[in-house]
Amino acid sequence: MKLASRMSRLTVQIALLVALLAAATIILLRPYLTDTERIYEEGRIDQVIDQGPVTVAHVEWKLDSLKAYTSILDKDGEAIDLAGPAGSTIVVATLTVTPREGVFLKDKGFTCDATLRDTHGNTWDTEQPFDYPLATYCGDDDHPFTMDKPQQIAKVYVVPKSAVPNLTGVTVEDFTDHRRVLITP
Repeated sequence: MKLASRMSRLTVQIALLVALLAAATIILLRPYLTDTERIYEEGRIDQVIDQGPVTVAHVEWKLDSLKAYTSILDKDGEAIDLAGPAGSTIVVATLTVTPREGVFLKDKGFTCDATLRDTHGNTWDTEQPFDYPLATYCGDDDHPFTMDKPQQIAKVYVVPKSAVPNLTGVTVEDFTDHRRVLITP
């Protein structure tokens, strides 16, 4: 009787230790396996799309072109000074943007941002050139947006000349869902 009692007690102890070890492992690893916000903040790309269209945060994006220039001109044909450092290049991404149901069109515009990215993980934010022929943001009074109607916009970036061969495309993001999509030319 004593042997059967000892075996049953040992079996229960081993089962309890295995259960505790499994629970501790899950508790320790869960923050690293499911921390989508941390992974998003580190710059993870969730999806790569060739030109698009792709819908992110109720906005449909399509990359029409990504071109490098030494200077850009305004509506009157005058050079726009972006005050970039010596040796920098101006990159213009022309995008077709369509607001879809779920976007809040305040004053016939909305927030839309696209970040330029290269193969090394470097990113550049947009510049706001005055009097560029296309709208440079999605809230321009001269270029109002209408729901479900596509419109072309230009995103202008100032980058080092050495980065131009390594440019991969523009990223668009959904901050709420922690989603980042790279649109390549």
